[in-house]
Amino acid sequence: MRENRVYLRKRCRDHGEFEALAYGDAEEYLSSSRFNRPGAISLTFQTEVKDGCPFDCGLCPEHKQHACLGIIEVNTGCNLDCPICFADSGHQPDGYSITHEQCERMLDVFVASEGEAEVVMLSGGEPTIHRHVLDFIDLALQRPIRNVTLNTNGIRLATDKDFVAELGKRNRVPGRSVNVYLQFDGFEQRTHLEIRGRDLRTFKQRALDNCADAGLTVTLVAAVERGLNEHELGAIIGYGIDHPAVRSVAFQPVTHSGRHVAFDPLRRLTNPDVIRLINEQRPDWFQKGDFFPVPCCFPTCRSVTYLLVGGEPGDRTVVPRPATAERRGPPRLRHQPGHARRRDPRGTGATLVRVRMHGHGHDRGEATDRGRGPGLRGGLWDRPARGGQQLDDKAFMVVVQDFQDPYTLNVKQLMKCCVEEIPRRAAHPLLCLQLRRIPRTGPRRDVRRPRPRRLADRLALAPDMRVLDVASGRGTTALLLADAYRVRADGIDLSPTNTARIACIADAPPLRAYVELLTAAGLRPLVTERHDKALLRMIDQIQARLGLLRITAPARLAEAGVDLDAAPAVLDAARAAVTEGVLGYTLLTAVKGPGRPCDPPPGP
Repeated sequence: MRENRVYLRKRCRDHGEFEALAYGDAEEYLSSSRFNRPGAISLTFQTEVKDGCPFDCGLCPEHKQHACLGIIEVNTGCNLDCPICFADSGHQPDGYSITHEQCERMLDVFVASEGEAEVVMLSGGEPTIHRHVLDFIDLALQRPIRNVTLNTNGIRLATDKDFVAELGKRNRVPGRSVNVYLQFDGFEQRTHLEIRGRDLRTFKQRALDNCADAGLTVTLVAAVERGLNEHELGAIIGYGIDHPAVRSVAFQPVTHSGRHVAFDPLRRLTNPDVIRLINEQRPDWFQKGDFFPVPCCFPTCRSVTYLLVGGEPGDRTVVPRPATAERRGPPRLRHQPGHARRRDPRGTGATLVRVRMHGHGHDRGEATDRGRGPGLRGGLWDRPARGGQQLDDKAFMVVVQDFQDPYTLNVKQLMKCCVEEIPRRAAHPLLCLQLRRIPRTGPRRDVRRPRPRRLADRLALAPDMRVLDVASGRGTTALLLADAYRVRADGIDLSPTNTARIACIADAPPLRAYVELLTAAGLRPLVTERHDKALLRMIDQIQARLGLLRITAPARLAEAGVDLDAAPAVLDAARAAVTEGVLGYTLLTAVKGPGRPCDPPPGP
């Protein structure tokens, strides 16, 4: 943690060291832990625990949550070629369209895992171009699956009213619902061209109007990328509230996997960044604390708020319903595999159950004090039983969902993922969506080889050569060289406990003195590499750990005699010394016998 942000740092033997912004608000990151509740385990597992997460994904018995949402990719083809597409649709060398038999098997696997399943999503590719997609919806409605969601770019919904009418008929099946998850990134032409490659604004409007005519409910789904459309979030919410078909909006910070624009992993958008932007763009509707983590998945993955909407377009009164966490604790998980649940057949029941769960504790006076208008006073939050239909028409949900990518993949979060893909092949019937989307080749950027391997390459190490690793610590480098290069590696460490020692900086001579010392011992200095940035990162880590302990364990710091008031000045002085070249960290390698001498070491 640094500057109130949370960063994830990784080391890979093939791709080197890299880090990425994991969460844009360290305070919120720490406070979200109280929403981390035990999950509900699936009724069946498809794989055994053998190699550990994520290699046993299937789901395996170590997975901590059942599948709230199962995804079936009915095809890989698409009628768009979006510059941003984490599914990389239309570019797979092994493209496919599933058959009826495959769809039946996939649905049966999902039901066996869940009992009475919550939601299945038909996705792709673009599922609406599959000629049997209506049949697949029928197959899902014939099974104990409450909600079927169609994930679409909306082009067919805009151009084929008969198709939309067929979806509307299926949405009227008693006890079932069919909903639309509509790609909707913003209103500006630049937004559409840079994210989707085409200006789709008229298609989106026609699709929504056709859905409203057919009685379908829609979730607007925006992929949000820094520098492209993050300024349109408030407008998207306002548009959704005013449109009769829309019941919710989902914002997804762009997942940098598959196809994506160039980006800086240290400046990527995260959930708290999106929430802050929403608050800034609609301060009349939202303020800090209105969004809260969803406890079924890992709490930093998804945040949500529920709105009660009154008034008319252009003159709306909006009251968010944040979790009453301070008074009542985090919300209870509402769905477990195999349990019967209340649902509204129109498809908004999932939202309403959540709203009603929190509604009876609402402080209506607080809403008025916050300047959101008196239009919703009178206890509507407190009367779900008597005003269910009215609440249904006025309830609205906003979700912020961050999917992991190669830079931010965290196995701890992965093990509690509740969004699972159902592959068409029987080998792994359920697979965590986030794992499915991440290429096994690592981050898509050029990174330097890890320092030990660069060193070995420059030394031209060969089997049976001998390497002496001085200050070897736990022997990580020595073991790597012995395993990968088949050399004889000896490690020497002066610390009896093999932990880092704290030495007086005044005892450290200049780099040239180390070179002279090795030369006098009959060794020929060959390589010097300055790694001052690593020293700066170590200082940042110390500062972040002190900040964390200040919040979580101040008594321990006091017992250890840590002066928190003096620590910032000491760290600043150390950081300045490294920046000015007074302090440094250098990798120095010497060989015995003939060799090309290294260049004179730079600096002091």
